[in-house]
Formats: sequence, C-alpha cells, structure tokens
Amino acid sequence: MKILVGLSGGVDSAVAAYLLKQQGYQVECAFMRNWDSLTNNDILGNPTLDEAICTQEQDYNDAVEVARILDLPLHRIDFIQEYWDDVFTTFLKEYKNGRTPNPDILCNKYIKFDAFFKFADEHGFDKVATGHYAKVIHHETYSEMVKAEDSNKDQSYFLCQISQSALRRTLFPLGDVEKKEVREIALKLNLNVAKKKDSTGICFIGERNFRQFLSNYLPAKNGKIVDIDTKQVLGTHIGVLYYTLGQRKGLDISAHEGPWFVVGKDVYTNELFVAKGDDHPWLKSDACTVNQLNWFNPIDLSQPLKCHAKFRYRQKDQDVTIQLNDKNELLVSYPQGIAAVTPGQEAVFYLNDVCLGGGVIDEIYRNNKSLTSILAEVKNA
Repeated sequence: MKILVGLSGGVDSAVAAYLLKQQGYQVECAFMRNWDSLTNNDILGNPTLDEAICTQEQDYNDAVEVARILDLPLHRIDFIQEYWDDVFTTFLKEYKNGRTPNPDILCNKYIKFDAFFKFADEHGFDKVATGHYAKVIHHETYSEMVKAEDSNKDQSYFLCQISQSALRRTLFPLGDVEKKEVREIALKLNLNVAKKKDSTGICFIGERNFRQFLSNYLPAKNGKIVDIDTKQVLGTHIGVLYYTLGQRKGLDISAHEGPWFVVGKDVYTNELFVAKGDDHPWLKSDACTVNQLNWFNPIDLSQPLKCHAKFRYRQKDQDVTIQLNDKNELLVSYPQGIAAVTPGQEAVFYLNDVCLGGGVIDEIYRNNKSLTSILAEVKNA
C-alpha cells in the first residue's frame, strides 16, 4: 500500500513516517506550504536576522533532513491560495463579526484533509497519514474517530470537521503511542527534530503579537469597557474584535479592583462588557446552538442524546444533552452551567472515547434567553 505522510518538520510526523515504513508500507512524505513568509515580513515590519527565515521555512528545512535520515522521498506542495481562500478569509470574516474562530480546525478541514487528499489522489497514493494524536476505527460502512491513547496529547478536537470520506482513508500511526515514547524513538534514530519543541500559536502568525497582526486586516477602533452590573465605564478598549468571552488579560483596567472578565461585546456599538469575579454568573451559559455540523457516526438526534462535549481544547469533558431543533441546528443543554462557551469556537461531542463529530457554536443562552437579547435588555434598562 502506498502511503503519503504529511511531514510538518516536527517530531510527531517524523516518527509517524518512520513507524509506517517499519510496518512495510511504501511511504513518501510531503511538506505543505500554506502561508507566504514574505507576507508575514511585509505585515510585521522588517524582520530580525532570526526571523529572516520564518518558522515555516525552518520547518521545511527540518523536514528535508528528516526525509534524508529516514531515506524517504519528500514532496513540497504549495497550498497558499487554498489556505487564503478557505482558511484565512473565513478566519477574518468570523473575527469581523465578533466571533472567535479556530484556524487549526479550518486548516484540517480544508487543507490537510481535503486539498492534501486531492494531491494524494493525483499521485496514486492509497491512503494519507499524519502525526496527529488520534485513532480511527474502520467499520464496514463508516469510520469513527477515537481519542488517542495519550489523553494529554489527544487531538480529536481539532479533527472534528474532517469529512467521512477523508477519515476512511486516513492513518494515525501515533494513536496508541505516548508522546514520551515518540521522543524516545526520535532520539534513538538521531533525528534532527528529536528535541524540537512542539509548535504553538497560529501558523500564519507563529508566536508573534496576535493583535498587531490582526490590526493589519481589521483596523483597531477604540470603544468603552463597561461594567455589566453598574453600567460604569471602566476604561477604553482597542476594538471589541480583539477580545473573546472569558478573557481576563489585556483589559488594562487595573485601576478598578478586579479581577475582570469579558462577558459580552456589541460589534455594532463597539462596546465591551466585563464582570467582576471568576465566579460571576455572567461568565456562564446553560445552553448553546451549534451549526455547520459534521458527524462521523450514524446517530439519531431526533430525540435527546446525553453525551459529553468539549467547547475548547484542553477542557475536561462536560456533561451535555444534544438534540436537533426545528431549524436543523443542534441545541446543546448543560443546566450545570459552563464558563466561557464562545460563539465561533468549536463544540466537539463524545460518547466515552468515541468522537461523534462537532460544529461551530452560534449563540449562547442563559435561562432560555440568548446573550444577544440579554445584552440588549441590559443596555436599554
């Protein structure tokens, strides 16, 4: 069987490629170039010497060396246009509407498990593999996503929007491997990436200043920071688009005793609403609607289903009940209350370790009222 491995320049995909080669597959690798490094430098100003070769190019150089050590062919594929059209444009549109999108999930949906598969098909590969920490179980008529053995590294959350057709042809060699073991394998092989730290931040920004980057596409517009309880103006923000529900840092209102958390924002009036205290009721919602649904498993949602959900990566599984409403949206109920459920983010659903699928959080509710209507009542009171 001919397998194409997405080689990112990190230790996980390198060990994934090695394991598949050891298992007897005909393995080739491919590095995906999704962002124009010149764009980063143009936008963020003159780079320092260390930044002259952006992280993406450094990753490519690392991938070249991994492929050399493992004696595997390496392709370099340019998905810059696809990434701009399907990921970055959507990312900006969501932020402009006051929502908080997840570009990693968009990248997996449109690039790594779509455009990449088209390249694999055009070049005669049977299946695709990546270094993600997840499992896939192939049944006769469908495939299902399962959490990785290493619960601290499980990445099924980020894979919730990939298509069933892509999942049917995907291998996750690290599904049963602990991260510690991955490092040990890389060290034994003397791989150049054995001690390379895991990547952080958004791929087109890296670890640079997020607000600075975003302001080049969505110009900052100052507005009021308002105490949701007293209606007192506490300070000035740099633009509601740059804040997310539950956010504490970066508010610059330390003159008023806190802690303060973002609990709402009005994109049209450019007002940011905050509440004092980490247990303030405004921080929690008890239901939300979810759309843009993607399911791996054939499940009946005409009746309520009790399951678990994650509303952000690293969050513990939350008890929820889900059911399709008359608008074909998913109504997710959690009467115990959950903090910082955020429109634009992903809600991912599980039965035990099986990932059922996920969708985008559209609106959040408290006591059967949407956050939008509650904010309107507060402002008109």
